[in-house]
Amino acid sequence: MVRKYADPTNNNRIGVHIEEREEPGPSSLQLDRPVNILPGSRNLVERPVNRVISRGRRASPLAEKRNPRGFGAMSWRAANAVDDSPLGWQGAKSTLKERISYMYCKDVLADVYFIVGKDDMRQRIPAHKFILSVGSVVFDAMFNGGLTPQNSRDPLEIELPDVEVPAFRSLLRFLYSDEVEIGPESVITTLYTAKKYAVPAMESACVEFLKQSLGADNAFMLLTQARLFDEQQLAKLCLEIIDKNTYDALNGEGFTDIDLDTLCVVLARDTLRIREAQLFQAVVRWSTEECARRGLEATTENRRAVLGHAVQLIRFPLMTIEEFAQSAAQSGLLTDREVVNLFLYFTVNPKPSIGFNDNPRCSVAGKELVVSRFQRIEGRWGYSGTPDRIKFTVDRKIYVVGFGLYGAIHGSHEYQCIIQVIHCGTGKVLAQNDTSFICDGSSSTCRVSFREPVEITPGVTYIASACLKGMDSHYGTKGLRRIVHQSATGGVVTFQFTYAAGNNNGTSVEDGQIPEIIFYTNNG
Repeated sequence: MVRKYADPTNNNRIGVHIEEREEPGPSSLQLDRPVNILPGSRNLVERPVNRVISRGRRASPLAEKRNPRGFGAMSWRAANAVDDSPLGWQGAKSTLKERISYMYCKDVLADVYFIVGKDDMRQRIPAHKFILSVGSVVFDAMFNGGLTPQNSRDPLEIELPDVEVPAFRSLLRFLYSDEVEIGPESVITTLYTAKKYAVPAMESACVEFLKQSLGADNAFMLLTQARLFDEQQLAKLCLEIIDKNTYDALNGEGFTDIDLDTLCVVLARDTLRIREAQLFQAVVRWSTEECARRGLEATTENRRAVLGHAVQLIRFPLMTIEEFAQSAAQSGLLTDREVVNLFLYFTVNPKPSIGFNDNPRCSVAGKELVVSRFQRIEGRWGYSGTPDRIKFTVDRKIYVVGFGLYGAIHGSHEYQCIIQVIHCGTGKVLAQNDTSFICDGSSSTCRVSFREPVEITPGVTYIASACLKGMDSHYGTKGLRRIVHQSATGGVVTFQFTYAAGNNNGTSVEDGQIPEIIFYTNNG
């Protein structure tokens, strides 16, 4: 919309005002607050950009309102960098880039003013139509395509209520100087602005900044923005990070804020490295937050309703019957018929049709496999704070899910436990879980899982470690040094067990704790 306005610097001049129709901004960006996408250890800070007022022009009421303290210690001359030499400021600039850069956000020769932002955040920013038109096809169409008056000698004013001031200044700086000035709190809004005004080089700079900032803690937040802006390469990188660090990503920034479509994209993937029971618990958390966003009480009916098709993407058949009974079966998210059919799936053959995908995730073939290294069980095995440890190697790549551990010899008991997989050559802890488990007093092993599967490379020596705190337990004897494990779905895997010197609480190849390693195999 075009309207005239009185130029406050000249009572005889009439200006022209163009009000750009507000476009729907990226609502999911939450542009009303800073978004920090970097870990706390990063130290990237956006440089401040000072507002300037031109020589000979009275500060507009808008400018005075936005800068009630005035220039403070900074003089008017410093703000405008006016050169009193006969050659003017132009004579002090030896290159075209320097001369163009000098005009950035200055009233000098400005023929268009942008009123950027909303409410108290609005600022009046000067610019030059020629420079903007050279750098952006959108600005070119705006100024030279008949959308604005061509014969007026007075500056235009254009409202940009859906753009933030730091982002617009960053865009202008790039158009005037080819300099990229973005930071963790402004990169998302700058990317939005660069896309709005079709400046692909600035878009690429923002995407590259986001790639360097990408980690498990912010992968879901960035995935949401990548899908919003149709940045397919960035979205692909986010999904790869989520695949490799699924547990940490699900507990990181932004997971419970994603939309339903993004949730379904993630749940449909075959490459997530996490137990299905843990994935289910994350989905339950998301449904609770989604109910809150929709103003609904978080009842089981409402949770199922907001999840919609996402429920069908959870692979309940990949859970153990114990995991299913303790979580999903009691959650209320499944119908009675679905619960019954799944219990039948776990216990009978032939298995009934259940309507849930049973293809394993993490590119593994078949279900969980277990290698047992002891032939006999005895009692009793004590604990004093020292971990039980055993070395092992395999002849093909596998994914270790967890260990089977012995429990108490008399009655039910809860153990505190820290399990680890350690690279023997480097001493690096590849996976760890500080957890607990409850045994029933029998000689059966108790499953203790890592938060996500651990990739084990063939020919490399690893240490399986379990530090238990609790009463005396069963232990195994007549241990096997070499075990060839064969299954219809997993093929053949050869395990070699060797003694782990040092503190090992007495566990060895022949006897001790850690009787089982639970694992997956690769496809093929």
